[in-house]
Amino acid sequence: MESFIFYLFAVVSIASALLVVSHRNPVVSALSLVLTLFSTAVLFILLLAHFIAVIQVLIYAGAIMVLFIFTVMFLNLRDDALSFDAQGMKLKLATLFVILIIVGYFSHLGFKKGVLLLSQNKNPIPENFGTAEAVAEVLFRDYLLPFELTSILIVVAILGVVVIAKRRLN
Repeated sequence: MESFIFYLFAVVSIASALLVVSHRNPVVSALSLVLTLFSTAVLFILLLAHFIAVIQVLIYAGAIMVLFIFTVMFLNLRDDALSFDAQGMKLKLATLFVILIIVGYFSHLGFKKGVLLLSQNKNPIPENFGTAEAVAEVLFRDYLLPFELTSILIVVAILGVVVIAKRRLN
């Protein structure tokens, strides 16, 4: 049953992620991203990382996506702003295909190494995997600078939205 749930939500996640990048309507793309984030949270639950799943839903599917949808609706993009270029689409698809082949190759190599490492280890998942303590320890010990830079980037993005809004009002 666990395998069925995993494959179901993996397929839902991949399909909704493809819809994110392929749909012309930005609101539909944003809502598809919400579905992708929810299905990823289910995958985290299957990995027994309940804290990460809750954070995924609260922060990404909740707060960040509300900000994205608000920004997209505020900008009020029309179909004429979203032009379709067939030649550019062919180039994008070819680039995507090459990237997928490269990622697939390296994922396959990494999968082989991962299976070898897991077969040598009796307990591959640490006891505190996915807990708030483990996430905080890694976040503030190893990734403090990227964490702070991300917070600065979010503040700059919010200021950019305010500037665009003021420009439209004038």
